[in-house]
Amino acid sequence: MHWDLHALAPLVALTATIVVVLIADFFFEYRARFKTYQLAAFGTLAALIPIITLARDGGTRSLFGGAFVVDTYTLAFQGFFLIVAYVTLLISVDHIGEGDYYQGEFYVLVLTSTLGMMIMAGARDLITIFVALEMISIPTFVLAGWRKHDTRSNEAAVKYFIIGVLSSAVMLYGMSMVYGLSGSTSLSGIADYAGSAGTPALFSVGIFLTLVGFAFKISAVPFHFWAPDTYDGAPIPVTAFLSVASKAGGFVAILNVVFFGFYASHTSWQPIIWVLAALSMTVGNLVAIRQTSIVRMLAYSSIAQGGFILVPFAVAGLGSSKHASFEAVIVYILIYGAMNLGMFACVIAAMRRTQSDEISSFGGMSKYSPILAVMTSAFLFSLAGIPPLAGWFAKFVMFRSVLDAGTTPAVILGVIAALNSVIAFFYYAGVARAIWFRETPDGIDLRPLKTPFALNAAIAITGSFVLVVGIYPQVIARLGELAGAAL
Repeated sequence: MHWDLHALAPLVALTATIVVVLIADFFFEYRARFKTYQLAAFGTLAALIPIITLARDGGTRSLFGGAFVVDTYTLAFQGFFLIVAYVTLLISVDHIGEGDYYQGEFYVLVLTSTLGMMIMAGARDLITIFVALEMISIPTFVLAGWRKHDTRSNEAAVKYFIIGVLSSAVMLYGMSMVYGLSGSTSLSGIADYAGSAGTPALFSVGIFLTLVGFAFKISAVPFHFWAPDTYDGAPIPVTAFLSVASKAGGFVAILNVVFFGFYASHTSWQPIIWVLAALSMTVGNLVAIRQTSIVRMLAYSSIAQGGFILVPFAVAGLGSSKHASFEAVIVYILIYGAMNLGMFACVIAAMRRTQSDEISSFGGMSKYSPILAVMTSAFLFSLAGIPPLAGWFAKFVMFRSVLDAGTTPAVILGVIAALNSVIAFFYYAGVARAIWFRETPDGIDLRPLKTPFALNAAIAITGSFVLVVGIYPQVIARLGELAGAAL
């Protein structure tokens, strides 16, 4: 078997980091556990170096009989996942260090899940996709229950575990049908079979069950019921990681199987994704309006944002929108990751003062931390899609894919997306209104809020991305085009 070590270098670097952090944690004294964070952060950034060199060399590298491919699409998402992991470490270090948590194991689990995401980015085989998805999910089952003395955290972990196992079983059953009919686990072999004439109805059933399994992973309605309780019960840094990295890993899996495997059989998968997109946007936004907890509001917001990401999927087989849809999904995921991580970083910073996740407790934040109030408002309005913040461009590429499709189902879904964008603005603006115009609750200290350096760095990194991309979207558009060249 031919091993291209350069192509595998990002995975090898992150694996080495995981091993080093795990071993080092045994030798550090409790007070020196901060060093495990430093090792994890350094190793995560070091893994970006081979991604840059691979991008500079260009070309497509196929390994393990085509089961793993390294191209511009793979590299774009591998870089994205590493940056998300680094920002997650930044927002976690003080929260985890100050609480009653095991620190070394936390960083190992975050990096192990990230490794699964990086494998998923290059997976072009059903077996590789399944193994990568389980590598993403299993560490997050443990992370969701990291507050082991908290009954809410325990409940969150149990719910997440049960639904995760069920979704894996459904997905694997669907994959077995696809393999049994096509005679191949390779996505290219499945694509050839999907494009042949007279595929049986059972093939459509296999596609349906496979997508249902992925729908659980991305918390698409009506398979979302685990997400709000899990997000609310897990430690907030874990919630941020689940809502961005884990969700993005699920979307990458859908991208792979739909565009590289099932695409020719679009009548089998397109109606399913259309319904998932419409329901996720509508239910997620309508329920988010009624939330009084900002964490639960962001949980339902994440479900709705997942629906927006599904819109280009739902119109990909209509008209001439294949490439536009593929690029739109990539661009939306990248922008969503920065917006949501930044928003959770601001929530963590604010809760250091309020000690509550109730939206009412954020009232008057502008009085004791005007900079944090500005950044929180910026992320909220970016999630709502307001220029000149990056969220507007995510919405733009989504609606452009709808216009490129130009068919009646696409137009109807576009109208639903437009109405839901208005609804989303209502509750995002409601939080901003509390921050700037509501009175500070009794008992809140009005002295200037001091936040840790790592948390400030996370807010600065994500905030800079949101502002730069909003003003100069060609940066992310070009990255989407390069990644879209994989088609």
